[in-house]
Amino acid sequence: MRFARNVQFQIKSGKEQEFKSLFETKVVPMLKKEKGFLEELTLVNNNGVLGISIWDDRKSAEAYQSSTYPKVVETLQPLLVGTPKLETYEVGVTTLEFITA
Repeated sequence: MRFARNVQFQIKSGKEQEFKSLFETKVVPMLKKEKGFLEELTLVNNNGVLGISIWDDRKSAEAYQSSTYPKVVETLQPLLVGTPKLETYEVGVTTLEFITA
């Protein structure tokens, strides 16, 4: 069963463009190297950031959590306010074709 990680955090005011650039150039390449990684959706507004990553299974997401995720947080740390909040979910229903195929 597919698995999702939901990470919510705040970024420093006025750092939205810097965050987007850093995420695209540093974080996304790290994610793409991870076994079981399928997709990332990152939403940004004035209230913060919501990042949803989709994984083949829980085991892959947990491996990422213990190995690479700390490096991601370290990379983004200069732009963060506080500590990211993580929630995990099993993917129940989706219309995303890459998941349902």
